[in-house]
Amino acid sequence: MPSVRGISASLPEGTARAPLAPKAAAAVALGLVLAAGALSGCEYSYDDGRASSAQGTTTAAPAPAFTRDPLQQDPVGEADLGDWESRALPGTTGPVVQAEAGLLAAGEVRTVRSPVLETGTYMLAIACRSQRRVTFTVSTETLTLVDLGLRCGINRQNVIYVSTDSVLTVRVEARTAANYAFRVQRL
Repeated sequence: MPSVRGISASLPEGTARAPLAPKAAAAVALGLVLAAGALSGCEYSYDDGRASSAQGTTTAAPAPAFTRDPLQQDPVGEADLGDWESRALPGTTGPVVQAEAGLLAAGEVRTVRSPVLETGTYMLAIACRSQRRVTFTVSTETLTLVDLGLRCGINRQNVIYVSTDSVLTVRVEARTAANYAFRVQRL
């Protein structure tokens, strides 16, 4: 039985074997080159709704939109502190256990302690006004409940659970001058 390059094949007697390798390889290579050339000439285009530059119209880029005014984050003075606090932490319906607002100098750390809170669920609302983040750390005698670097200009509300009668310690730290406000209310 004749074999071609390690593959056994049986041919009927009297059949001549045609050499395939040189001519077939050249034909396949030529076919691939022609197909690649034909495909490289393809172009994808679509209508995006804009006028083309061939029509002589130009499209101007929109002006940049500023999302917030950085000067609106400068701290307010003592005279405007109450007004800022009422805007930053709007009114509430539940009983407020403690509320405080103040002005911090650059690098200042302020620690405020709450009255004894009974076991239960509370809402802690915090806000700040500064060019940089202000760090709020709220803890009981044994557990840190909130440790947050707040981006000023937004307020944050956290639900906390006090498992035993406890005093909350609120630590506020600012790298630059800042206003801070927090409120604890029973849910």
